[in-house]
Amino acid sequence: MRVLRSSAVAAIAVAAALTTVSGCAEKSDKKDSDAILVKATDDKCEVSKTSFPAGHIKINVENKGSKVTEVYVYGSGDRIVAERENIGPGTKAEIVATIKKAGAYEIACKPGMKGDGIRQKVTVTGDGKQEKSDPALDKAVAEYRKYVQQQADETIPAAQKFADAVKAGDVDEAKKQYAVSRIGWERTEPVAESFGDIDPKVDVREDGLEKDQKWTGWHKLEKSLWEDKQITEDDKKLAEQLMTDLKGWQKVVGTAEITPTSMANGAKELLDEVATGKVTGEEERYSHTDLIDFQGNVEGAEKAYELLKPVASKNDSGLTKDLDKQFGELKKLLDDYRDGDTFKAYDSVGKDDRKKLSDAVNALAEPLSKLAGAVAK
Repeated sequence: MRVLRSSAVAAIAVAAALTTVSGCAEKSDKKDSDAILVKATDDKCEVSKTSFPAGHIKINVENKGSKVTEVYVYGSGDRIVAERENIGPGTKAEIVATIKKAGAYEIACKPGMKGDGIRQKVTVTGDGKQEKSDPALDKAVAEYRKYVQQQADETIPAAQKFADAVKAGDVDEAKKQYAVSRIGWERTEPVAESFGDIDPKVDVREDGLEKDQKWTGWHKLEKSLWEDKQITEDDKKLAEQLMTDLKGWQKVVGTAEITPTSMANGAKELLDEVATGKVTGEEERYSHTDLIDFQGNVEGAEKAYELLKPVASKNDSGLTKDLDKQFGELKKLLDDYRDGDTFKAYDSVGKDDRKKLSDAVNALAEPLSKLAGAVAK
């Protein structure tokens, strides 16, 4: 979910033409002198190069403004092909990436992390370096593609039960079905977010709305159910719209450009989702079903990791041993908060326990940020 966040995130979306490799900047063969420099201020987005060849690139970002900013790379159709969020005033960030396809792109800075951003058109030339295909990685991508499609397919009937309950005016049944309807989305959120128009329709929170944007989707209905404790005629229409939007997502999710490194970065992004939304309690602020989302994010991250593990372990066995350990410890800790076949309401989880969960997420996020580098060796 794309909202104004309170902690740093390096979220890299699965995208059509570009794969960002995080956690491996030290391995880049690009010299700093070859880097694309982006100077972001509150009213400017200065880019040092507006044309560069396809292949490995490095983007060095410096925020010289007074607001937290984001930097995006957009491809055709305004698809998000790379991003870096929460770049604080006076700080720097780096994106190491591979652009394989020539064409027109845009680099955008978003002061305050809202709106369309201040955009600069850039041109990528040439065909990029053609890398030898790795059968093991090809298999991982194929299996992951099946996984994300399966999650979308399974979300539709689960979401339909939720929508039907809303349309019937049954508050109790809608509450029962709410969190269940979101699990598939939470497991594959980075892929969903790569289609930039879907996430704002179905998963935006009230504080993430753009100017003049109508609030639709799960969280608007969540507020009605738990805070307002009633279902309006408008809510019934929103439930129908939610299903239309989710079915649209189901149809396109299989068309996402998925690569080994985008899988790795997507896994890291899922952990970022946990750190910035679930652990803080911001995501499900009315229903307090954050731990169910938490589990979905972790399961999705682990699935991507397990598919990439055969190759990553050959390139960096120490990293995969650490990841195995940290995934195991986080899942074990999460189990402590189970309540039958679900989880405790998050507002019943105390400050000390939230700190434990946060520490476990951070302990996993650090090595997970190196997975893309291990895969790309």
